[in-house]
Amino acid sequence: MMRIDAHQHFWQLAARAGSWPPPSLAAIHRDFAPADLAPLLAAHGIVGTVLVQSLPSEDDTYWLLALAEQTSFIRAVVGWTDLLAPDAAAAIACLASQPKLKGLRPMLQDIDDDQWIANPALAPALAAMVEHGVRLDALVLPRHLPALLHCARAYPQLAIVIDHAAKPPIADAAFGAWREDMAQLAALPNVHCKLSGLVTEARPGWHVDDLRPYAAHVLDVFGPRRVIWGSDWPVVDLAGGYAAWLAASEALLAHLGQEDRDDIFGLNALRFYGISQETP
Repeated sequence: MMRIDAHQHFWQLAARAGSWPPPSLAAIHRDFAPADLAPLLAAHGIVGTVLVQSLPSEDDTYWLLALAEQTSFIRAVVGWTDLLAPDAAAAIACLASQPKLKGLRPMLQDIDDDQWIANPALAPALAAMVEHGVRLDALVLPRHLPALLHCARAYPQLAIVIDHAAKPPIADAAFGAWREDMAQLAALPNVHCKLSGLVTEARPGWHVDDLRPYAAHVLDVFGPRRVIWGSDWPVVDLAGGYAAWLAASEALLAHLGQEDRDDIFGLNALRFYGISQETP
């Protein structure tokens, strides 16, 4: 099995100018760098990662790309650029020229307009992403899913992955419109879903059974070829840590055959992001 962690972050607090995470989240209110993650990857047999932005900043994106060039286990970077900027298409072309830049992530959960991703003014940027083979990571909450569905239908050639299964209301043991909205998105072949971030949506002291109905629905509607595992490290340290989430994931997927588990834990990430299977 070639295991890939398809969702992890690095950051420097000095560069964040008071942005999240706040000091109250003591477990993650510090710098995180490749040397912090490397022992966890080695301990769990994970050979590569997808490094995902956590600031709406091109400077941050280029810093991540520089880290990726220096760090063999970073196999891909998901960055950020202003998709509504007049020069968005040119900025995307420039970023796409970086070998490890594989995706862009507008931080939709932090944008007041729930319909933002369906804005017709995004057309030049989304067309440029399609042209250059840049994927869209969708950092959304359940309320954003109808607009994301509109976008996914309008751009069937745009590869989209829903981060953290759209953060369903696990702590409330509820589903709301999430279940049907995810099913509609899963009906589109260009949409994938990350099995990540579930434990931070659960109540403190969560158990695997709290997560099971949500993971089961994701697997049911997307199928094992379009579900991609990620840790959401270091954010996962707020809810048990890397090893606990990986163990929970293995329990949630234990009923699947080995081929399906291999896909979810690694091969789907390689295919979605266009990452070579060869060891760098």
